[in-house]
Amino acid sequence: MRVFRIAIPASRIEVSRAFYETILALDADDTVPSRLYFHCSDVIVAVIDWQVEPLGPFQSTPDNMYFATADLDAVHQRAQVADARQLSPIETRPWGERSFYCLDPDGNRLCFVDETTLFVGRGADWS
Repeated sequence: MRVFRIAIPASRIEVSRAFYETILALDADDTVPSRLYFHCSDVIVAVIDWQVEPLGPFQSTPDNMYFATADLDAVHQRAQVADARQLSPIETRPWGERSFYCLDPDGNRLCFVDETTLFVGRGADWS
């Protein structure tokens, strides 16, 4: 079993496109007219145009979506350029991850983690 696609709602698809292309440093795959696919290794982040595919009342994701990156500082700088909302500073968390949090234009919650500090649930000193 594996996760292969995560869906994120977008109320203004072109605004979301600019945001995600900037922060992820990836070109959108716009094969499906109402969706933007961002190929993040084995997982596809699908940004869904809620104006075309409303799956109920619009609401942002309830929890953070986590991305691991080899260059956290560069991603943080791109988040500033992309006008990420509620952009936190980069910090080292009590569980050892070096990360930052932000919101996309629709309030979807994102976290970016230095891949060399990824905590996967086992072996933490504090657990």
